[in-house]
Order: sequence, then structure tokens, then C-alpha cells
Amino acid sequence: LDALLRSGKIQGRVLLLTICAAGIGGTFQFGYNLSIINAPTLHIQEFINETWWVRTGQPLPDHLVLFVWSLIVSLYPLGGLFGALLAGPLAVMLGRKKSLLVNNVFVVAAAILFGFSRRAGSFEMLVLGRLLMGVSAGLSMNVQTMYLGESAPKELRGAVAMTPAIFAALGIVIGQVVGLRELLGDPGAWPLLLASCLVPGVLQLASLPLLPESPRYLLIDRGDTEACLAALQRLRGTANVVGELAELEEERAACQGQRARRPWELFQDRGLRRQVTSLVVLGSALELCGNDSVYAYASSVFREAGIPKGKVQYAVLGTGSCELLAACLSCVLIERVGRRVLLIGGYCLMACWGTVFTAALCLQSSFPWMPYLAMSCIFAFVLSFGIGPAGVTGILVTELFDQKTRPAAYMVAGALVWTLLFLVGLGFPFLQEGLSHFLYVPFLGVCVCAAIYTGFFLPETKGKTFLEISKELHKLNFPRQSQGPEWTGPEVILSTEL
Repeated sequence: LDALLRSGKIQGRVLLLTICAAGIGGTFQFGYNLSIINAPTLHIQEFINETWWVRTGQPLPDHLVLFVWSLIVSLYPLGGLFGALLAGPLAVMLGRKKSLLVNNVFVVAAAILFGFSRRAGSFEMLVLGRLLMGVSAGLSMNVQTMYLGESAPKELRGAVAMTPAIFAALGIVIGQVVGLRELLGDPGAWPLLLASCLVPGVLQLASLPLLPESPRYLLIDRGDTEACLAALQRLRGTANVVGELAELEEERAACQGQRARRPWELFQDRGLRRQVTSLVVLGSALELCGNDSVYAYASSVFREAGIPKGKVQYAVLGTGSCELLAACLSCVLIERVGRRVLLIGGYCLMACWGTVFTAALCLQSSFPWMPYLAMSCIFAFVLSFGIGPAGVTGILVTELFDQKTRPAAYMVAGALVWTLLFLVGLGFPFLQEGLSHFLYVPFLGVCVCAAIYTGFFLPETKGKTFLEISKELHKLNFPRQSQGPEWTGPEVILSTEL
């Protein structure tokens, strides 16, 4: 974004509008809906109990209230899993832009369910609404990154592909702000708080239709040269796009007569071994690195540091702001230092701060200044996560996989991330109870392993075209062969089957 804004060209304006239109209804929705559910926790649990009392004349036992609440929370990542599986087929059949627009059907339906749930006296509407918002988040997160990665010029592809992380962090911060007691955190305002997800959806529906489709999709998938040329000219702000169009034509020529890969075929192809391994290892590390555990400890650590109970919510808001700041910084740095440096540095710093954080938790009763050290570690850890893994991991799926495998790879990556998010949310309370202050030790090992894998096995993709990346990965997958199997280039997407 820094490079775009400093350019002062039409390219910056059109591409920036495309980024914002895709992001506001994409990862912004993910972060926003992930954070707003925290503020009305007690109010919704009271609503569940009151609803059951009206229906049966007796209160719902506490453990069943907690069960229904857990269901409302956990159905969000479960819906995300379904959305991730839908992303590949929809991105092929409808295109990247239309898929994002159609995705807002889930948002509108969920907002209606949230808004009228209290009046209807139905907590089941909340359950269904959270499931639909999860489907929307899972679909849009995959398609948004694919859309922006294919629309950006190669010299800005990393910075543009980092913007989903920025919008996710922005969504978390805005959700925390809107959920404050002074705004929509009031006990009677929670239906409006949950239904406010409609606002980003409406903004996307109003803006995205005015912007171009992915040029790569138009040429390689649809074979529409004129539409591709028009989209390139709008995105680049110039009529002289001959060089870039020639690159796309070269890739298109290698695609003739080929078909798309199915998700399970990615694991069977030796020529995709390095890509699939990187996807699984780094995608798993993203969810298992301990960021959620630090957020879970934030409130208690802030209270131990002497922050008044009524002010803790503002301190927690500071953690979300740190992640937003770090994502913006990473967007500026990624095309200067590369993907590998940010990933290795991010995970190493997280391991460092995690170690200090664990020691501070263990010793917080021995030294009066330890709670302040733990509080500092929370901010430092979140900053490290935002600079490296939070945004860079999502770019890898776009860059490591070619046109024939990219939608299927996004399906695999989305299914992996959302499944782990669901399992971590389910098992975290038990892990917290069993390990207590040593909760972070397993996550510490994940951070170290991710940094080692990145250093030894992940190639740098900064400033390279998709064809150049594909050729380099082919050589890495067949190191003992001078030529290896004949490489014909990426294949065209005609369909992506589940």
C-alpha cells in the first residue's frame, strides 16, 4: 500500500479501491465477527436462560446454558470449513469477483436472524446465524486472497496479498470498539451488535461491481482476451500492458487441453510435494503458534498488572491495535525483505517472547514487576505474529500453486485452518486447565519448528512471476534429475470438483 500511495498514479487508486472493496466484505468480516461475539457473552447466556424459562417454565441448567453458548461460538469455524470447501468451485464457476458478491447472501441472511432473534425468542436463530457467518468467512477469505493475488502486478503482489491480514486485524479492532459498553456493548443492544455485520456486506455490494475481475481468470479460465486487456488497463492505469499480457498469453498457451486438479490429487502428485508440505506445515503452524492463548491470558494478566477491572477492555483493545499496526508494517516490508525473512523473524520472535511470557507467569507472585513484564510480552508477541505469520502465510497459497492447482489448494488450506481453529477452540480450556502457566510450552515448539522449516525448505518468491515460481519449484521437487519430467506449465481451470 505504501508503494501504491507513493506512486500517485491511477494504478494506485483503482487497485486500492479493489483491495478495499474486496477486503471490507472479506477478511474484515472474519475479524469483526470473531471479536464482537466476546462482548455480549453474558447477555446472550441470560437470553438463552430466559427463553428456556418462557418456553418450559423452569430455568435451563448452567451446564446446558454453557453448552448452547459453546455451540454458538464453535459453529463459526465449522461454517468456515464448509465455506472453504465452497470457495474453489464458486471461484471457477462464477469468477473471483462474483463469488465475493454472491457470498453476501449468507451475510444478509445471518444479519436478519441476529436482528430478530430476541423478538422471536429463539436462540436457535443465533446458532444458525453464526453458522452462516462462518460459511461466509470461509468462502470470502479464500476467494479474496486469490482475487487480489491474481490482480496485482508482480512487483506489488506481496504487499497487495498482505492486505487481507490488515483487514482481518482492522475487523478485530473495530469489533472490539463497537462492543464497548459505551457503544453496542449495552445489555439490550446485542442483537444490533451481531446484526451490524450487514454494514460491511452492503458496502461491498455497492462498490465491488464497479471494479474489474481478475485478469488472469478472464484470460486463462474464460479465454476472453478483450475483457482481460480492459481489466489490466484499468488496474494498471495505462494502455501499455503488452508485457504483462504477453506473460499471461504464454501461461495460457501452456494450458491448452488441460484440466484442473481435485483437492486430493494435490497429495498424489510428486511434482507438488514441496508446495503441499509447505501448505500443511505453515498452515498448521498459523493456528497452533499460540496467538489465541496469549489473547486468552490478556485480561487476567492486565488485571494482575493493576489495571482497574473497568479499564481492562481498553487494554485488550490495545492488543488488537498492535496486530493492526504490525500487519501494516509487514505490508510495507514484504517486498523489501521478502517472505522468508518475515516468517523466520516472526516465529523466532514469538518463540522468544513466549519463553519470557511463560517465565513471567510462573514468577508473577514472586516479584511485583513480573505482571508488567507479562503484559509487555503480550504486546510484543502480538506484534511479532502480525509482522510475520499472520499475513505472509496466506500469500504462499497464491504464489506456490499455479493456475491449475490454486483453487484446490485454497480448499485444502481453508479446510485445514478452519478445522484446526475449531479443534483449538474445543480443546483449549482443557489444555489451559492441565498445563496452567506452562500452557505456552507446546506452542513454543510449534514456533521453533515453523522457523526451521521456513529456513530450510521454503523458497523465496519475492519479485517473481507465477511461471518463474513454478519452474523453480519443479526443480526442487525433482532435485536428482537434470531435466526432470517434462514441465509443460500450469493448466487451465475448467472445473474444480469437491
